Amino acid sequence: MKNVGILGFGIMGGIRARAIEAVGLGVVSKVFDPSVNGGSYNQAETMDEVIEDPNIDCIFICLPNYLIKETILKCLRNNKHIFCEKPPAMNMSDMNIIAEAYRNSKNTLMYGFNHRRHSGVIKMKELVSSGQYGRILWMRGRYGKSVDSNYITGWRANKELAGGGILLDQGIHMLDLFLHMAETDFDEVHALVSNLYWKTDGIEDNVFAMLRNKETGLCAQLHSTMTQWRHLFSLEVFLESGYMVLNGLKTNSGTYGNEDLVVAKNRSQAPAATWEDEEKFSFPVDQSWEKEVSEFFEVIEGKRPQMHGTVDNALKLMHLVDRVYENDLETSNDRKEKLSQLTSI
Repeated sequence: MKNVGILGFGIMGGIRARAIEAVGLGVVSKVFDPSVNGGSYNQAETMDEVIEDPNIDCIFICLPNYLIKETILKCLRNNKHIFCEKPPAMNMSDMNIIAEAYRNSKNTLMYGFNHRRHSGVIKMKELVSSGQYGRILWMRGRYGKSVDSNYITGWRANKELAGGGILLDQGIHMLDLFLHMAETDFDEVHALVSNLYWKTDGIEDNVFAMLRNKETGLCAQLHSTMTQWRHLFSLEVFLESGYMVLNGLKTNSGTYGNEDLVVAKNRSQAPAATWEDEEKFSFPVDQSWEKEVSEFFEVIEGKRPQMHGTVDNALKLMHLVDRVYENDLETSNDRKEKLSQLTSI
């Protein structure tokens, strides 16, 4: 039984605490949050009180983005195993620093990407890995939510504190699923980033991105948005011999609807597939939080290798995130230059 400290006890800290209790492999010894009451848990007055406690084996980091890097580094220096909520870092530069410190330690560092443990995603991955549908040709992911003005009044509305907008907040999950399904990198990125509605500098409310692996030709298309007035999750994977479409995601809020997967083989002549050909699966229970926490403890105890939320996963992911932002900046600068040339004629 591992003793656990939780840094940040808002919504995510509470979710993680309940998952730790549910799996029965750890006990929450201390929590820290300057603005949230820890309830029945022993509440520390400072983060250092948790990190430097020799009786605590593991730290769950559920803090704002700007605190992630330094907190991970301090936890590693204090010989703690770490579970950190996404994003892995503010940017690739921070991620490289974290990766170097991790490799010089003997501790576990796992990042929280619970979408990989949703039952619908697990079923998709099993079918993709079986090879019965051939190789992946392309993927499309749409992930959107509606936010109100409260969203942009806190730290998430500050570029210096958040690092970015909806891509780092939510779209990063879909990028992670692309990498998970394809088991390959994307070395070509084209992106458009906008903040047409909330108009907050450096905090995008929409991202449209196209990704491609130049060697294999595999493409993926992402739309990440906080102006989806009807919450939506949709992951589509199209392969040589069939397709899989996961619509909806079972969550605590219930705002993304039912988690339903359809799968079908294609045919060699039109119509390639009909609705009647589809096999349907529904997943009414979300066990992703418990599955993820169980894996973390089992990795620490040497019962299994770490397969998800690894530092290598995070490096690939943050490289993509940086490329999306850089690509949009390059495109924007190019548009400005062309506009300047036109106006000077």
